[in-house]
Amino acid sequence: MTIERIEASQHKKGRVLVFLEDGACLRITEQELLDFGLRSGDELDDKTLQRLKEAAGVSNVKATAADLVGKRAMSRRDLERKLQDRGASETEARYAAEWMEAIGAINDADYAAVLARHCADLGYGPQRVREKLYEKGVPRELWDDALDALPDSAGQIDAFLERKLRGRVPDQREKKRLCDALLRRGFSWGDIRAAWSRLGAEITEN
Repeated sequence: MTIERIEASQHKKGRVLVFLEDGACLRITEQELLDFGLRSGDELDDKTLQRLKEAAGVSNVKATAADLVGKRAMSRRDLERKLQDRGASETEARYAAEWMEAIGAINDADYAAVLARHCADLGYGPQRVREKLYEKGVPRELWDDALDALPDSAGQIDAFLERKLRGRVPDQREKKRLCDALLRRGFSWGDIRAAWSRLGAEITEN
C-alpha cells in the first residue's frame, strides 16, 4: 500500500493524517510518524500497515484518556468505561488507564479523598459518601481512608438543624421532615437522634 501524502491535522494538535492510495486515511500521532519513519511515496506491506494501525489506535486512545482526565477527575474504572464508550476496545482502555496511572494522571486513592471532601462540602453524611464512592467505581479498599477524613457527623448535623430552625422550636411534623432530609443526606439515625437530644428535643423512630 502506497502513502499518497501526509498532512498535519488542522483540528487536533499533534495529530497527523496519512492518506493511502486506496482512499483510506489513517489518523496517527507524531510519535508513529517518527517511529515508522513515514514519508509520502513509501510502500507499506500488510504487516507494517497492521502494526501502524495498532500503534495509532493505542496512541489515539491514550490521547482521548488524557483529554477526558484533563476535563475532570475520575476513577480508573470510569475512565476505562468512558474510553470504551468512545470506541476503544477493553484492552486498549485498560492499557491507556494503566499508562495514566503510571504517569500520575489518575490515582484512585487521591480521587476517593477529593470525592469524599466534595460530598462533605455539599452536606452529605458517611452513607451518602459511600454511595458516591461505589457509583464512581472507587475500589472498596480505599473507602475507609476517605471516610476517615470526613468532618464529624455531629457537627454537620448540628449546623444543618441550626440553619433550618434558626432558634425556633419545631413541631413533630417539622422534626420528621428534617429527620428525613438528614437520612437522605446519608447520616445515621443514631447520629440524628443524638443531635436532637443536644437541642433538648427528643424524637422517636417511626
